[in-house]
Amino acid sequence: MRVITGSARGRKLLQPANMDIRPTTDQVKEALFNIVQFDLEGRRVLDLFAGTGQLGIEALSRGAESCLFLDESKAAVDIVRENVSRCGFENARILRCDSLGYLRSREQFDVIFIDPPYGKGLEIQAVEAITEFDILSKGGIMTVETRRETPTVTVPEGYGSLREYNYGKIKLTVVTRGA
Repeated sequence: MRVITGSARGRKLLQPANMDIRPTTDQVKEALFNIVQFDLEGRRVLDLFAGTGQLGIEALSRGAESCLFLDESKAAVDIVRENVSRCGFENARILRCDSLGYLRSREQFDVIFIDPPYGKGLEIQAVEAITEFDILSKGGIMTVETRRETPTVTVPEGYGSLREYNYGKIKLTVVTRGA
């Protein structure tokens, strides 16, 4: 697992020793960043359910202003800290906490990556909380990674456009919030 491009291009990232943390595959990560590539520079990013931190790290490498990494797992937070350190990013905050609970802080983000453990409905809860607490900035982008057969997340009418992309067994849903 490596950083694809940007200031940390080619840096090898630490991977979990077991499958408790499921990193995004290289194919899906590359597709995701092809979709959002022009929306990262100078933006505030949230890597919700951070896991290894690879999505937020890729965003920082591509010029994001900052990234907040959230995960409740100590193992995940330790991996994120190591990976951020390997890349030398100082504009990262890493918190071990209830990812959904943190959304109540109403901190604003321009880009939000949602990649929760599969099959627990956390993506639906995350999108509901993000829209309820209005933390995605106007013109912002939210991406949701799920299994392909997972029902599509919904957003309130007028919130933004929604597009789906399928990559093998994985579905990416991209919500672009209107300005």
